[in-house]
Amino acid sequence: MFKKLDKMLERYEKLNKLVSDPDVISRMDEWKGYTKELADMSETVEKYSEYKAAEKEAESLAAGLPEEQDPEMRQLMEEEISACREKLQNISQELRILLLPRDPDDDKNVIMEIRAGAGGEEASLFAYELYKMYLKYAEKNRLHAEDIEINTTELGGVKEAVFSITGKSAYAKLKYESGVHRVQRVPETESQGRVHTSTATVAVLPEATDVEVHIDEKDLRVDTLRSSGAGGQHINKTESCIRLTHIPTGIVVLCQDERSQTKNREKAMKVLKSRLYEFYQSQADKEYSANRKSQVGTGDRSERIRTYNFPQGRVTDHRIGFTTHNIEEFMQGDLDEMIERLSIADRENKLAAEGNED
Repeated sequence: MFKKLDKMLERYEKLNKLVSDPDVISRMDEWKGYTKELADMSETVEKYSEYKAAEKEAESLAAGLPEEQDPEMRQLMEEEISACREKLQNISQELRILLLPRDPDDDKNVIMEIRAGAGGEEASLFAYELYKMYLKYAEKNRLHAEDIEINTTELGGVKEAVFSITGKSAYAKLKYESGVHRVQRVPETESQGRVHTSTATVAVLPEATDVEVHIDEKDLRVDTLRSSGAGGQHINKTESCIRLTHIPTGIVVLCQDERSQTKNREKAMKVLKSRLYEFYQSQADKEYSANRKSQVGTGDRSERIRTYNFPQGRVTDHRIGFTTHNIEEFMQGDLDEMIERLSIADRENKLAAEGNED
């Protein structure tokens, strides 16, 4: 770990000189790259400087200990040395966390896709409640949500909801939500009061940039259709709905949220790029062995991750065995504690994996 930190410190000092170099400043793109790299490692370098200062203090105290004959003074010095060593252990653990490989997608915006699963109309109603839950979470965390494609049912549920969430660290906050969400409750349509189990799937896709995903026009089929659903006379008269088909992968995206065909195409392209990014990433992930995957979960939408039990008022995340009994607040977007616990569990598993490799 310390060899890695020493190399980082060396690089940090070199970057400080580079960002002050007039020749580098004149090459703005290069300068921006260096300043970002500098900012990314600043916290780790500061923590390492703190470690080295504490280490120096501990060594100084230990060196003076044998010469000290007064028992009371010796005890005080031993206590100071013990406190210094404890501080070193704490800082060392913090450094290990800071050195963990950072998810390159954490700062990205996300495309979220919620689909009704098993359970008929009740599954659609639950999917709609999940959709509203994430919109409320976004609002509470000063993130911006925008609908892309909402396919509703007659009773007020959704068969599918596709929407974007943009803002600082959107993907880092929401990435653990991918998977199957299960609900256990008495549906409104149930006359005998029996508890039913239904499911909805959630996919959280990091929004891909043009640099990351290039789509060749010859690989793309574009169809214009008349929009369906609520919307008045406009729906039946104009072909504003866009359907994009990526021929090599067979991925299809439909967007009819906007009245403008151009805006629908822009939104559809955004979703297509994100789905392609996820597709290619999942292909690459297959090359990694199972023990390198986080025990928090693979993020696979086929994996059952959470149960919402309304009769008992609880929400249980099966990946970390955590249960909260504030289901009403949870459905109102109060997800912070759950997300924090998932993040901590993920970090602890990564630390354990790093320790095994050492």
